[in-house]
Amino acid sequence: MRWATSERFNRRFGRGWLVLGFVFLYLPIAALVLYSFNDSPLPNVWRGFTLKWYAALVRDQELLAGFWLSLRIAFLTACASVVLGMLAAFALVRYRRFFGRTLFSGMVNAPLVMPEVVVGLSLLLMLVSVQRATEAAFGTGFPGRGMGTIWLGHTLLGMAYATVVIQSRLRAVPPQLEEAAMDLGARPPQVFWLVTLPMIGQSLVSAWLLAFTLSLDDVVLSAFLSGPGSTTMPLVIFSRARLGLNPSVNAVATVFIALVAVGVAAASWWIANAERKRQAEAAAAARA
Repeated sequence: MRWATSERFNRRFGRGWLVLGFVFLYLPIAALVLYSFNDSPLPNVWRGFTLKWYAALVRDQELLAGFWLSLRIAFLTACASVVLGMLAAFALVRYRRFFGRTLFSGMVNAPLVMPEVVVGLSLLLMLVSVQRATEAAFGTGFPGRGMGTIWLGHTLLGMAYATVVIQSRLRAVPPQLEEAAMDLGARPPQVFWLVTLPMIGQSLVSAWLLAFTLSLDDVVLSAFLSGPGSTTMPLVIFSRARLGLNPSVNAVATVFIALVAVGVAAASWWIANAERKRQAEAAAAARA
């Protein structure tokens, strides 16, 4: 009896701490969404419900330009990160021994543990050196800091996270399936496209969403790699925060939250549906 009481207390205590943790994490986000409909210009004084800050957001060219720039960079970063991360994960998992494997693995995982300030500063110094070299050789500095350089920096970071996600899933794929496909006459490209790729599809979606989110809210790398006319949305919000936030920033943050929430929900539904379909096919094959 005493053991059952202690177990019930531990379960309730753990659930209580879990609820407090979620409240601590998500209450500020809920408050931000709520105050985006606040009629008062003060961010912490409620004066009534209004949509005027969303209307003001439509007329705010600086916020809109940063918003669309962030979306473009995040989309390109996610696509490039998934492709490069998939190639890196495939090399590390399927080819256990090759010259320079330890160095390659360390370079892929370095952005995960290295501070973004160090990464951003090193990329900035490299770009400045390349610009000076190209200006001395061809009379024009290339590449100029802007959307392209931000995309390169975000891809470097996103590729590291994508590699970890895809690598963990690829390790769980039995190599016997690929060997069986080759025994049946499939060539290596066919094995990859018809066997390996469908089995790691869920991890590709997860890696894409992770890289997209990391790029969408990155400030440090963007601050080092941005140039004139290439200010991303987080940089706009960060610069305005120094002078005091207004509810229009809450409105654009709410739009960001809604987009990410819809994307995550759609991806979660697709992943769950694909997993159920895969389990059903595996059960049907076992019965046959």
